[in-house]
Amino acid sequence: MNPWPIAVATVAAFIASSVYYSAFDRLRATQLGAEPAAGERPPVWKIAVELLRSLVIATALAVAVDALNIDGPAVVLLALGVWLAFPVTILSGSIVWDGVPWRLAALHAGDWLLKAILIALLVGLWR
Repeated sequence: MNPWPIAVATVAAFIASSVYYSAFDRLRATQLGAEPAAGERPPVWKIAVELLRSLVIATALAVAVDALNIDGPAVVLLALGVWLAFPVTILSGSIVWDGVPWRLAALHAGDWLLKAILIALLVGLWR
């Protein structure tokens, strides 16, 4: 398995997620009952954790793509399946059981959808 697509997908997912949340900063802040954090940089440890999270999902998707020997449009189907099976299921549980606002959960689900498709495309098409 080629480590370069995993590394590139990790960084790409981190950047895409940063842009995504920047675009929805006001919505996120409203749902959390806070002021938007416009222009604020997160602490280094949060950046490191987010990079690690992106690395974990990039590695898992790369392993799945390799084990299933899929490419082309099938990698997008894999990303959608993983997205529905994990983030969507977990986030819907947080709505039902913990009272998380559905708009906040949908915001996070959108981020995971973006990352899952981006990562799957990178690791699936660059093998």
